Amino acid sequence: MLNIRSVLWGIVIAVVGPIAASDSTFAADAVAKPNILVILSDDQGWMDIGYHGSDVKTPQLDKLAKAGVRLDQHYVYPTCSPTRAGLLTGRYASRFDIHAPIAGVSEQALPRDTVTLPRALKQAGYFTAISGKWHLGLRPEVGPNAYGFDSAYGYLHGQIDPYTHRYKYGDQTWHRDGKLFREEGHYTDLVTNEAVRVVEQAAKDDKPFFLYVAYGVPHHPLDEPEEWLAKYDGETFEDKWRKIFAASLTHMDDGIGRIVETLEKTGQRENTVILFSSDNGGQNGYGASAREYEGRYEPHTTLGNNKPLRGWKTQLAEGGIRVPAFVNWPGKLEPRVVEQPLNIVDWQPTFAQLAGVTIDDAWKLDGLDVWPALVGKRIEQLDDRTQYWNTGSAVAVRVGSWKLLERRRGNDPAPELFDLSKDPHEKENLAASQPKKLAELRAVLAAEIARDGER
Repeated sequence: MLNIRSVLWGIVIAVVGPIAASDSTFAADAVAKPNILVILSDDQGWMDIGYHGSDVKTPQLDKLAKAGVRLDQHYVYPTCSPTRAGLLTGRYASRFDIHAPIAGVSEQALPRDTVTLPRALKQAGYFTAISGKWHLGLRPEVGPNAYGFDSAYGYLHGQIDPYTHRYKYGDQTWHRDGKLFREEGHYTDLVTNEAVRVVEQAAKDDKPFFLYVAYGVPHHPLDEPEEWLAKYDGETFEDKWRKIFAASLTHMDDGIGRIVETLEKTGQRENTVILFSSDNGGQNGYGASAREYEGRYEPHTTLGNNKPLRGWKTQLAEGGIRVPAFVNWPGKLEPRVVEQPLNIVDWQPTFAQLAGVTIDDAWKLDGLDVWPALVGKRIEQLDDRTQYWNTGSAVAVRVGSWKLLERRRGNDPAPELFDLSKDPHEKENLAASQPKKLAELRAVLAAEIARDGER
């Protein structure tokens, strides 16, 4: 099936030549607007993807990464809700008082008037859809449709049972466009199937789309069909849960392959830019309790792998916030590795600019348009930019290659200072030997904390 926009895009390139590498935007007419596909995994650590030398099999992701732009220093938050807020708003999540996963009976949600990426793209004529995990508001009235999504399918809460689709304390959370209902099937397949449906419908409508595919794996609790576990028969794992963890990622990887295949079959592949990222680093294990998921799960003793990075999910060490990520767009982005530090908050302004949307200062963005870096230009601003994290229990700031981490709770409040250019694995705390640099970064950190809550 041939897509008219893809054909016209090819004619534009042939007539006027390729877009200059220094140009972050395209012409405002519909011909030049690329489809934007964002895929987010859940708790996938640095060493949980094939192209990093993992024991996890991810052939589809490896293929996309090899042909695309690998992001060697892509930063997120150490937990899910804050990363999702940063992705969709271009702002640090603590600006909205979101520091950790929105949980339980909380009525917290992303502020209703927030300029989200789907809202910005709708200005440019995009159809906007989400398939999968939302976790920025646990009630239907603060679900995706309230923040710019034309189509929303998946679940509102944090992690759910793969088959019952209920949150850990029994909450019903599966929905379509805010209407809760019971669905049958494994949630990885359901998320993939919906994404395929959206891509097929977009080809018929011949309208640019933004599709956000938010998978639930490899977050606990894990329960995988035998066909995916069989992919690892004969493999040696120290713990059965690492095998199940790996199987869940291979299952997701296959689903991503199906989505890409659908783009190809509908003639939309060459006009679709794909961003893949994990939402945070891997989790060490999961101590299941009888109160959660009706006691159906035993403890998951071995899950993610963040090596050689330090730390785990929920922590501001590199293993909690630096994740595998890449961007792929055949014919527009050449294979390369971007080593400059990027952040999840950069994608709202980058994709908005790519679609021809004018950025408004009133949005108070923390993110930057990083498109030039993807096409091979060094962005000097990235070399000494400030990146900031606030989890409530800890705060951190990175300025250039220097990173300061301070815990606000617990028995070890001493600051940690690292020069990541020389010590990317955070082995040598320089707080005592570099008092001037420590004071400098503490001042930057105080300024960032003062901006939290700004609306």
